[in-house]
Amino acid sequence: MGWAAAVTTVLLAASPTFVTQGDLTPEPRLRALAASSWESVASRYAEQAGGLPKRAPAAVTLQKGTTLPPGSNGRSRPGVVELRQDTPGVLDDSLLMALPHELAHQLLWWACPASREDRLFHEAFALTVSGELVAWRGAAYQSLSLAAKEVASAPSLDTPRARRGLARILGEHPGFPAALSRRLRQCQDGTRWVSPLTVEELANVAVLAPAEATVVVSRHSGEVLFSLGDVHRAVPYGSTLKPFLYAAGTPPPGAKGAPPPLLAPRRRVQEWECGSGLPAKMDARLALLRSCNGYFLDWEATGQAPRAFGVWGPVLSAVGLSGLPADMTEAIGLRSGQALSPWGLAQAYRLLAEARPDVIALLTGNVEEGTLSGLPASRALKGVATKTGTVRDAASRPQFGWVVAVDADHVLVAVRPGKMPRQFVDELPGVFARVRNLAPGQEAAHVQVFGLLPSASVEARCAGAGFALEDGAPRPVAADFARLDALTAKGPAVCLGSPWRVRFPDVPDGRDYAGVFTWSTPPPYRPPPGVPTTASALKARRGSDFVFRTARFQYMVGVITAEDVTLREEARAALGRVVLHNERHAHGRHPGRAICDTTHCQAFRGTVPTRRNEDIGALKKPPLKWDVWLPFSQGGQTPWREARPRAQVEALLGNRLVALRFEQGRVRYLRTEGDPNSPYEDARSLPCDLVRAGLKLPSCPQRASFDGPQVVFEGQGRGHGEGLDVEAAKASPRFRSSTLILEDAYKAFPVTPPPP
Repeated sequence: MGWAAAVTTVLLAASPTFVTQGDLTPEPRLRALAASSWESVASRYAEQAGGLPKRAPAAVTLQKGTTLPPGSNGRSRPGVVELRQDTPGVLDDSLLMALPHELAHQLLWWACPASREDRLFHEAFALTVSGELVAWRGAAYQSLSLAAKEVASAPSLDTPRARRGLARILGEHPGFPAALSRRLRQCQDGTRWVSPLTVEELANVAVLAPAEATVVVSRHSGEVLFSLGDVHRAVPYGSTLKPFLYAAGTPPPGAKGAPPPLLAPRRRVQEWECGSGLPAKMDARLALLRSCNGYFLDWEATGQAPRAFGVWGPVLSAVGLSGLPADMTEAIGLRSGQALSPWGLAQAYRLLAEARPDVIALLTGNVEEGTLSGLPASRALKGVATKTGTVRDAASRPQFGWVVAVDADHVLVAVRPGKMPRQFVDELPGVFARVRNLAPGQEAAHVQVFGLLPSASVEARCAGAGFALEDGAPRPVAADFARLDALTAKGPAVCLGSPWRVRFPDVPDGRDYAGVFTWSTPPPYRPPPGVPTTASALKARRGSDFVFRTARFQYMVGVITAEDVTLREEARAALGRVVLHNERHAHGRHPGRAICDTTHCQAFRGTVPTRRNEDIGALKKPPLKWDVWLPFSQGGQTPWREARPRAQVEALLGNRLVALRFEQGRVRYLRTEGDPNSPYEDARSLPCDLVRAGLKLPSCPQRASFDGPQVVFEGQGRGHGEGLDVEAAKASPRFRSSTLILEDAYKAFPVTPPPP
């Protein structure tokens, strides 16, 4: 069988069933045209991507569009194509042009689901394969820069004006657009769709004037906390990637390997003009702080420098670097052959900070002895790791400057057109202050997770770019689910651009965890002698091998959602303040370890979309005055009555129970001891919560009675009944503040002693 025949066979096998409903006519002719159009579009896709998915596509319904906006002849959503038909029974030119365009979207939803949210990629592919470009080429001339602005600023690409601009960009180069070919191969290879297609990537040139952009990302959760300008637009990166060369060529502390060489500065060589007072031999550390191009060029000449960023090349490619550098001049930004977006650079520095804290610590010296020293803002940035970069034109004038700043909780990337980094670095302290005000609670929160599960049963997948860190080096992980214990076996696991999706047998669809996973085996747990403990309680009190780090704000909202998603206003703030307090007082539950995610501590089932405006109040309140773990429970007044087998109760409390009562948070009971000839009754007492948890009762009982082979328990509400009653808090008057709610709940608890 020839190649063409083989492709035809594959296309026929991969053609969907087209369904009509009688509102578009003639139906047989329309279905035949749809099948022919699909075959044409799929053939172009397979030619560029190298194949088609093996799974069959779903059926596609063709129906009349009754609410199409003016100027639009078609619209799609997965599985449905709407078409305009002004005259029944007539398939006019407009409909025939719209049909393959909309089927191109259907094909991408089937063949490349990772690109689902990339509107520019979808529209560019549809225009290219539908045959529409021929019609657009007859339009009046439009400059490439104007076309790029039209596309970049269009709220929707499904308009004649936006399509005209996009057609102009697509027509810039002959043949099938190279950028689309690269992206289609990503589809077929299953590569992550970390960054959306850009106008520059599509046109293969920089067509937009440099524009101001700032982005701030959480180091812990990866959440974008602040964004100004087009932070996804890729532009030349200047010297900002030199720390990745340093990290690739320098072993981390304690690891084997030779450091970069000591090199002698060369006088009267422009690339070695790195400030005054250069030593006779310069090391890589000072070269990085001074951003000394000559050192990096001469390092390459020794044959010892990493090529294409070494182990960090795949990281930079994954976050949107347009291509790996051909040589050192391109790597250090002397030659602007490649580009990266501010968002992508922030993601890369987030991973660098996780993998190589020694490199970040080195960069804190930049404001003292590097490219940002001796400025009024230098003192304000003390302790913050910084790196600068400048992109110049042919006349050596600055096109735009970059500054990257990394503190304990944030990664900030700022780009300014026409400015050197030293001219705008004084803006950075204000940006940090603004972010802390708008998005407080970005400090790290640690929580032991999945302690009740076998470690081997937990799997994780990164929809963005996932990396497992091994001895300070990033290792890309597959896009499919993998065992979490394998991902964290040699270091932290980080997902860039997306939360981790974690699944296990009880939750096959998975939950989102926006943060970093590490493996940390807890010490053996030995229950107190004489205290009954169930197998589940033993697991909870032992803790977990997995420790998850996220931002405190994300952790707080995750706990509130797991405990009571219906909480609002002051009651929600009250619980949020307790959650934050307990995260810092985990020693009461797991000495020397992070807080756990079970009811032994406080429930946490992953991170969730946040309502920042609603929850920001709890973060801005002062710390609580108590110096102990603060318990809380669902509470409420709803009565309940449940029975348990007497054998189960006696397995928990001991055999031959004769009396059982509950008071003041404890269970008091009598057991018959001794031999049958001289029995006696032994009085004992335990915390009531041991009975509640061991017997899985809704709350600590108020009463218990023996009923033959069973024990009947009665009570009200849910939970252990200590501290904050969440249901009571919800029922509080709206004007009652979280502070007053907490004062009532914990009035008997010891407070933190005042400082001396």
